[in-house]
Amino acid sequence: MVKLRMLPPLVRSLAPHFKPAPKRAEPFYVSPEWRAFRAEIEKQRGRRCEDPECKAPHAPGPRYLDHVKERKDGGADFDPGNVLFRCATCHGRKTEEARQARARDAFA
Repeated sequence: MVKLRMLPPLVRSLAPHFKPAPKRAEPFYVSPEWRAFRAEIEKQRGRRCEDPECKAPHAPGPRYLDHVKERKDGGADFDPGNVLFRCATCHGRKTEEARQARARDAFA
């Protein structure tokens, strides 16, 4: 019988010893066309978070030019009306919501 005080060392030894591969940007998002489009939108709108649910739109940090209707869901690539600057928090929330909606639709 394993005593409880011995359990943490055993659990730690079972942890994986590898790191996942770093996330790679889709080629579209490093294309000269996307970079020029992003620069033009930033020049027009600035870098604040445009997400209506954002609690701190002027907080410092990275901004993602995010498609409102994602490209994989049929959203237009270069439509200024289909993109918003989002802070990391809002971008993550919106992306997860889109993934969950896509999963629900796949099972419907």
